[in-house]
Amino acid sequence: MTIIRLLGVGTAALVISTVSATADEELDQMLKEALPVMHHSCETVVEETGGDEEAIVDVVRKMAVVSIANRGVDISEYTEEEFAALRAEFIEVLRAGCEADRNALLAGIVDNAVKTA
Repeated sequence: MTIIRLLGVGTAALVISTVSATADEELDQMLKEALPVMHHSCETVVEETGGDEEAIVDVVRKMAVVSIANRGVDISEYTEEEFAALRAEFIEVLRAGCEADRNALLAGIVDNAVKTA
């Protein structure tokens, strides 16, 4: 199973709203949890997780947390409708990035998707 197929199916469940500026300790913990997965490419995340959709979404979520935190984005400022549109755009940019280069660093593609969306 390829990352492209999994992104089409799995990232619909992706919830980026895990980052808010309310709890520094929680954010620190999320950043620590992200560190061990930051090395993945689109291809290696599928290989290492055995194609487990939930595991891939978890890796992407962790990477998104890092990107959102680094950019100082406050997700709570968006309405549900705005957030849904941002999520859809995020998924499309993520999918396009992995389609373009399956060996690209996934964290870079996720960061670009956060920046673009």
